[in-house]
Amino acid sequence: MGWRRHIPYTSGENTHTKTAAVIRKSQKGTAGMTDTPTFFTVLTPTYNRAGTLHRVYESLSRQTFRDFEWVIVDDGSTDNTHEAVLDWQQRADFPIRYVWQNNQHKKTAFNRGVREAHGQLIVGLDSDDEMPPDALATFKAAWDAIPPARRDSYVAITGLCARPDGSIVGDRYPQDVFDSTAVDVYFRYRIKGEKFGCMRTDILRKFPFPEDVAGFVPESLVWWAIARAGYLSRFINQVVRTYHDTPGGLSQGAVSVRNNAQGLYLLAWDMLQHHLEFFRFRPREFIMAAARYTRFRLHLKHSGVPTAVQAYRLTQPWARVMVGIMWPLGYALYRRDRRRGVA
Repeated sequence: MGWRRHIPYTSGENTHTKTAAVIRKSQKGTAGMTDTPTFFTVLTPTYNRAGTLHRVYESLSRQTFRDFEWVIVDDGSTDNTHEAVLDWQQRADFPIRYVWQNNQHKKTAFNRGVREAHGQLIVGLDSDDEMPPDALATFKAAWDAIPPARRDSYVAITGLCARPDGSIVGDRYPQDVFDSTAVDVYFRYRIKGEKFGCMRTDILRKFPFPEDVAGFVPESLVWWAIARAGYLSRFINQVVRTYHDTPGGLSQGAVSVRNNAQGLYLLAWDMLQHHLEFFRFRPREFIMAAARYTRFRLHLKHSGVPTAVQAYRLTQPWARVMVGIMWPLGYALYRRDRRRGVA
């Protein structure tokens, strides 16, 4: 599955600690419901997105299925996010919980939200996203359609995204109801484009985003690890999110090499170490992963800062051969980064 990605958060001053404490104490109208289990937790990590966060609130207010809570994890915003949330808490007919933390990163905010969640399933809805009114009802129906005796082997329901004009983003699935893993859908079936879904809270707690990796951590690292553990997803050809291509988002390729080499190195390593059996389905992507392995490893080596990810070495013989063959291209890409001043 693919929840929306953004540029990693930048560090900011801790200016709202006292304000956050006040907000957590002032959840009138919803405080009595915050400890009640719900079917869904809609989880929104946010940083200085007061101008778009209303999309989430408005789309949640329109949902036809009402057994959910909204958990907002504010990663140290310095705008008026807290005032907006306080207003919505007074008006909403569903629980809104606000958690404030020092500016760290979206991955850390997401992990915090997973720990705080009271829902059985988590919907990771970013701070500029919106869902059609039947999205949660669609997820619930798809989850209930899985036979109870088999449900423990499933981790997610994943559907389609549409643009504001209604056109579908990327590919549809081969069947309207399609059971597979995140690994097979990406490599074997080569499904492209933004997707959106919900996942079991208990499984996400077992597979948190690595917080010892600086900068951006590709979501695929987590989804693929869950798939390798044997969990299936149910993929459905129904629209469950309206896609807004936010300027500066990762969908536009604006990933800083300097700040994100660790996560990008890990993604290349993961592909080559764990998924080389799928080479015949995506040969070009594996070849480029071999080049990127060298590219980002050189960035880490010349940064002068020891990192945990440098301990991740390839042990697969064919992966090491591929990296050796593609070393010249990886080195050329690294040198290009240096010339462009992004290293």
